Amino acid sequence: MTRGYQTEEIKEKLVDLLSSSKTGLSGLEISERLNINRITTTKYLNVFAAEGFVKQKNIGNVNLWFIEDGTEKFHFPEDFFKVKTKYLEYLTARKEKLAYNLVRNSFHSTTQPVKLITEIIVPAIQSVYGIFDQGKIGKSELNFLEKVISNSIQIVNLGNFEIETKKNVIMIAADYQSTLFSEAASASFHADGWQVYSLGDMSSSIDVLFDLDLQKFLAKVWKSGMGMMVIVIFSSTAESMKFFAESVNSIKLKSRKNLYLAVCGDMKKNTKIKADLIEEDIQAVLQWSQTTFESYIS
Repeated sequence: MTRGYQTEEIKEKLVDLLSSSKTGLSGLEISERLNINRITTTKYLNVFAAEGFVKQKNIGNVNLWFIEDGTEKFHFPEDFFKVKTKYLEYLTARKEKLAYNLVRNSFHSTTQPVKLITEIIVPAIQSVYGIFDQGKIGKSELNFLEKVISNSIQIVNLGNFEIETKKNVIMIAADYQSTLFSEAASASFHADGWQVYSLGDMSSSIDVLFDLDLQKFLAKVWKSGMGMMVIVIFSSTAESMKFFAESVNSIKLKSRKNLYLAVCGDMKKNTKIKADLIEEDIQAVLQWSQTTFESYIS
């Protein structure tokens, strides 16, 4: 995984510098105080502005830089619980911008982006669906919160990570209710160096030809000698999980080795599903996949 230590160090110093200035600082002042040449400073400021950390205002004839509202430094792993609580608070209060800033701040404050997904965002998904099931929010508000969570996941998913081309995974959501969990898992695998192919909600593809369709896609993205492939299916119902699992298993019978199936959902004990892994926890699926890969290359 490549995060750019120098960039993070400069960002931390810039947060300290701008947080202590209520009137903002010019690019030249920032350059002098950080002891970095003006051109390099401008490049960093533009990058940080695109990430939502800083903003520029024209005051008179001077361009001044300010820290974005809500920007702060976190120290992980100590602050995971603090951020988890604050993120859910921003979500339920519909403070969209603050939620995004919190995720950005956390992403750039930790060397464990997978835990940002598994310990902060996934619990928020579970909480939001929980309060919807309790009737505390309606469908309109649920759709809004789902959009905010999805955008939050993409902040992590768009990070610059070093990818191991022999580690391949396809993510399938068997129904709409599983889409966010599939997106969260996609970002977690991506942050852990996997080549991820996220298919999203595939419930409209439930028909007798799905296994042929999936096999064609698999042949395009997973060529001979490209390592191993894990197909992870997320579902909130046993019926849809069983359909997609059977489709993948039929492909496994015809395919070469090193193709694995993992299913992720709350499966009842009497549900008969054949898979290499049946698990409810995303982090456990990721750990199993990594262990399987290590066995494959050894």
